[in-house]
Amino acid sequence: MKKSILVVMSLIVLSSCQQQMKTGFVDNGKLINDYQKKKDIESKFKTKIDAFNQKADSIGKAFQLEVQEFQSKANSMGQKAAQDKYQVLSQKKQIQDYQLKAQEQQIQNEGQAKIDTLIKEVRSFVKDYGQKNGYTYILGSNDAGSVMYGKEENDLTQLLLDELNKSYKKE
Repeated sequence: MKKSILVVMSLIVLSSCQQQMKTGFVDNGKLINDYQKKKDIESKFKTKIDAFNQKADSIGKAFQLEVQEFQSKANSMGQKAAQDKYQVLSQKKQIQDYQLKAQEQQIQNEGQAKIDTLIKEVRSFVKDYGQKNGYTYILGSNDAGSVMYGKEENDLTQLLLDELNKSYKKE
């Protein structure tokens, strides 16, 4: 009798300890790239990059005109004056290149910071979604193969993308 009660109790304890694990996966690339907020960030930075490129082009063209003007006058200048003017133009070009490179780097850093923040936001969203919906694991799929196979019904990519875009529209 004691043995049968012990066996029944053991079975009850074992069966209650076995929780059903709920697992899903997300295509990281699709989730991030199709998120409307990322598209908006990219659009904003494309505008900044286009404006920067126009500015760089106009500075370059103005410098080219200055060089052409110098070249047309160089023959009538003395050798010393021509060398001095050439040196001034060279320094001016170096300063312009340095300034443009610094501005370009600033735009790139700002864009990367925005994307890094966006990725953290998406990770936090996925974590909250998993906790609220009883998931034990939500795995990320990528080209490196962290999820080599998953049943289609466990693919949460579109569901999470829709939820992300819905929450972004509310902002």
